[in-house]
Amino acid sequence: MINGIAPFVWILLGAVVVFLPGIVMLLGRGGPRDERGRKVFQFRPVRRLFGLMLVLLGCVSGLLALSLVQFYRLTTDEVVARIEIRQQAEGQFQITASAQGIGPKQYVLYGDQWQIDARVVRWKVPALIAGAPPLYRLERLSGRYSDAAREASATRSVHALDDWPAPDLGSLKKSFPNWFPFVDVQFGSGAYMPMFDGAKYQVFMDPRGALFVRPDGEATTEGLKRLGW
Repeated sequence: MINGIAPFVWILLGAVVVFLPGIVMLLGRGGPRDERGRKVFQFRPVRRLFGLMLVLLGCVSGLLALSLVQFYRLTTDEVVARIEIRQQAEGQFQITASAQGIGPKQYVLYGDQWQIDARVVRWKVPALIAGAPPLYRLERLSGRYSDAAREASATRSVHALDDWPAPDLGSLKKSFPNWFPFVDVQFGSGAYMPMFDGAKYQVFMDPRGALFVRPDGEATTEGLKRLGW
């Protein structure tokens, strides 16, 4: 950051400053004025060549700025939910989940792990190049067991997140397909982590539409290490 402004903004500004005079020098008339006061076109090879060089420099700088924007987007993950866990009994946990614009909501899960699932819409070019982020709808929060055999017979728990406000773009695309010409793919994404008393997590979505989870705080990090994660 330079004076609080991302470097690609300065590069883009420089590209515009170089490109506009270059266009004038390359395509402007550049000759003397006629009797009506209008400039007459004159070739002037040195002027045109210098203008072309400025235009090319502006284009290269613009592409560099766009590349930096895409790199910045690829390293920027969005927090979509926060999870806090309290153990109520053996294999039973109270989950407090929250997200932007949504107050804390509580759910009871059974097992030794929790999982969150989302439906994701990812864009095609040129919407992707323009910086359109993937759109998502969190759908389910569920408990799971690390032992697949126990999963088949133990108490199951799943909660729909229908009361979490989000646009149902999947339904809109089916109803109005011509409105969404730049939708690349719709897919499900999920992530799971262990449950233990006092654990706190943050759920992220990366620019490609994948959910993943990070521990929120040193205590959770240490707890995961003790569990072998």
